[in-house]
Amino acid sequence: MRTGANELCDGDSTGKGKSKDLWLPLFSFPSVSAATNNFSPENKLGEGGFGPVYKGKLLNGQEVAVKRLSRYSGQGLEENLVRVLGCCMEEGENILIYEYMPNKSLDSFLFDPRKKGVLDWTIRVRIIDGIAQGLLYLHQYSRLRIIHRDLKTSNILLDNDMNSKISDFGLARMFAGDEIQANTQRVVGTFGYMPPEYALQGLFSIKSDVYSFGVLLLEIVSSKKNTGFYHSGSHNLLGYAWKLWRDDKALHLMDPVLENKASYPILLRYINVALLCVQEKAADRPTMSEVVSMLTNELLVLPSPKQPAFFHVGISQNSIQACSMNDITITEMEAR
Repeated sequence: MRTGANELCDGDSTGKGKSKDLWLPLFSFPSVSAATNNFSPENKLGEGGFGPVYKGKLLNGQEVAVKRLSRYSGQGLEENLVRVLGCCMEEGENILIYEYMPNKSLDSFLFDPRKKGVLDWTIRVRIIDGIAQGLLYLHQYSRLRIIHRDLKTSNILLDNDMNSKISDFGLARMFAGDEIQANTQRVVGTFGYMPPEYALQGLFSIKSDVYSFGVLLLEIVSSKKNTGFYHSGSHNLLGYAWKLWRDDKALHLMDPVLENKASYPILLRYINVALLCVQEKAADRPTMSEVVSMLTNELLVLPSPKQPAFFHVGISQNSIQACSMNDITITEMEAR
């Protein structure tokens, strides 16, 4: 993924911020409506965070994905860092125009028994590297430090060559200067990818994305969802992976379709890195710069991971709201 300052759209839900740091082309509402055939249900690709996504075609023939932000989401464009081609802020609408990705999202392959074989070892390595490099750019090399806060398989898009691109910055936050973490009373994201300090205390930082990356890494090598139940005594995929690692059986985590095709030493390195990323304390997790070094430098000796944060969160029915559409879940919790 490549994201730069000139690819971001900054404004507010009323359009008053249009003149401030506007780096993207503005599309008129009629042109966006025409591109999507008036937001036709036949053009709908799915339901992302805070709004539906439609396939569209610009006048020059370029195919795009159009995200129509919900008017009731409480998310103005100022709170969104989106990799987009343009935006529309007319007639009370906040609309983002993305590059169209024909292979859709990673989860559509990874968790489908009929399609996961397409993701051979070489492709999975390339996908992992793409995600890691994308996060490194957001955390370290973009003009402002960007924390995604909703990194998951459904937000990893695949291009024609099955290269990965991080998408859906609906929950992203910008950090300026030396700011490294923040606190929120409104915890939003997807359960299973949230680190404990965010789910329970509303604290988020670059280490929040590192945790989510660790979950993703385990899912990519195993083709298993973190939120499933895999083994007696294991709460989720993290618990299962930790048990296998502790028992020197980590290779059992590998998706069987990769048998005799994957590089087992690199696979073990990936599992080691993933477990370092999902450690319970944020301070114990590596930065994405360190993660990239550990993934790519086979001579680098990796530290042993501590027990991961596979935990049960005690949340009352009144304090959690979940909306699941097209296998994409946006979960909202009140921090304690």
